[in-house]
Amino acid sequence: MKKNIFLSLAACLLIQCSVFADTIKFAQIADAHFVKNDKYKTEVLEQVIKDINNEKDIEFTIFSGDNLDSPRTEYLPEFIKIANKLNNPYYIIIGNHDVFRNNGLSKEQYLQIVKDNNIFYKYKKPNYVFKKDNFVFIVVDGAKEIIPGSTGYYKKETLDWLEKQLQKYKNKPVIILQHFPLVSEVEIKSHEVYQKEEYLELLDKYDNVISVIAGHLHMNSEVMRNGVYHITTPTLLYNPPVYKIITITTTKGFSPMIYTELKEVDLPKQ
Repeated sequence: MKKNIFLSLAACLLIQCSVFADTIKFAQIADAHFVKNDKYKTEVLEQVIKDINNEKDIEFTIFSGDNLDSPRTEYLPEFIKIANKLNNPYYIIIGNHDVFRNNGLSKEQYLQIVKDNNIFYKYKKPNYVFKKDNFVFIVVDGAKEIIPGSTGYYKKETLDWLEKQLQKYKNKPVIILQHFPLVSEVEIKSHEVYQKEEYLELLDKYDNVISVIAGHLHMNSEVMRNGVYHITTPTLLYNPPVYKIITITTTKGFSPMIYTELKEVDLPKQ
């Protein structure tokens, strides 16, 4: 009889957890700086794809910008060809190395090449939203395509668009994905976001934003600011090469839990 009571209690707890707790696990690859026919960079990208495919319960992978080393049209199809080997969906952010409208790739051309080489990729604009389970992910573009540079610039119309999304999904947990970090442990003036105070003030208005996840700085940084966890992931070409696994759990009545794991990429021995 006691055994039955215990099993019933355990079942109730499991049901409670399944009703009130949501967990998502995904991979982030930052700053791959891919170059076609570069043996080392190709090998690193191919190996990280294999590693992610061997991870359990990965919902998706995010390439968080500077996917290419320079905006060359011949680099991108080869990059996408390798990315297509992932067993899970992937999403792409544009970085400052990826586009240069007057001397290489515009954002429109960039995304069209992605779509041409992956029929399942449906996003035509650099700002977009996708949903996984109970989570909302918002990709926010801060790259400059006319005069590229290391400083991020989130235009007023971009921030207006972002606010509309935050308002629309105000009752959902939101994770923002972008190339340029807003907050980091070390401030690098040459790589900061232009007028980032406006962006931060926008985030302060909404308590459903859990995290802002970025790359760009080629360093690892995780900072909590006003209830938002700002994650910056090192370049894939770190020594040794690395990527990040991020797990987020939300439970009704409790603060979100975020667990990150920096994973080293073991290259095959020559």
